[in-house]
Amino acid sequence: MREIVVAAAQMGGIQKAETREEVVLRMIDLMDAAHEAGANFIVYPELSLTTFFCRYYMENESESDVWFETEMPNPRTAPLFARAKGYGMSMSFGYAELTKDGQHFNTSIQVDGDGNIVGKYRKTHLPGHSEFDENRAFQHLEKRYFEPGDTGFPVYRTLGGLFGMCICNDRRWPETYRVMGLQGVEMVTLGYNTPAVNAEKPSEGPQARLFHNRLVLQSGAYQNSTWVVAVAKAGDEDGYPLIAGTMIVDPDGRVVAETQTQGDEIVVHACDLDETRFGKATIFDFARHRRVEHYTRIVEQTGVIEPAE
Repeated sequence: MREIVVAAAQMGGIQKAETREEVVLRMIDLMDAAHEAGANFIVYPELSLTTFFCRYYMENESESDVWFETEMPNPRTAPLFARAKGYGMSMSFGYAELTKDGQHFNTSIQVDGDGNIVGKYRKTHLPGHSEFDENRAFQHLEKRYFEPGDTGFPVYRTLGGLFGMCICNDRRWPETYRVMGLQGVEMVTLGYNTPAVNAEKPSEGPQARLFHNRLVLQSGAYQNSTWVVAVAKAGDEDGYPLIAGTMIVDPDGRVVAETQTQGDEIVVHACDLDETRFGKATIFDFARHRRVEHYTRIVEQTGVIEPAE
């Protein structure tokens, strides 16, 4: 048995007026609760330190730099790192990253119990658009403020197992899980900030969005025989609602823990990484069953090409 006690730390909305220091205190409160529940690994959402600023159009893109972190840890996040190290607790969280050479990424990191960053991932599948769109109910400008990630989908060793990360929209793409699955991943962690209403299709509300959230998380877990820990930033952000639906999914695709509120809340589950082994050795034994000669279209083609008449 290789058991990890995981706390999925959902956060309620972060308002534009909240400071990083205030948000970090909320994260520490969740970590304290996770420690009391016996967790040794805590997972926070995408853009854990700020509001989802991509809903706001800024004419000068450099105006968005106020939402980005130029180093990690930094003085504002140091208390979070210190509390985690004091507990010997690993953690993962997302933030907006501004690199030394001026690149902007939607980033997640995993930190071990000694405070060392052992994994970094930059979001690959950026949704939304890059210019103001008057036909949308609200803006979703990730393509304006972020560059597509340059990390690929790495899998790394920590906590006695094989871990990987993705972020928000990545979870909707089966290639995300499969690339990590082909590296033997045993736990995928991810955060999301998903609007409760589709900006381009207002009739698609929270119920449908939560359904699709469950669908992709459970299928990704099952088809790659891996644990999936998916954590929301939820509730109201300055009048813009986000879905909740934070959950932990086992390697058979079953939801074993799920939040019940729209606010700051943890759910905790003991995850045995050895439970991934049966699926990886049977129905999803890739070495025995995959037929890559028939999959070339997946990497050679992006858009749809219909067959000739």
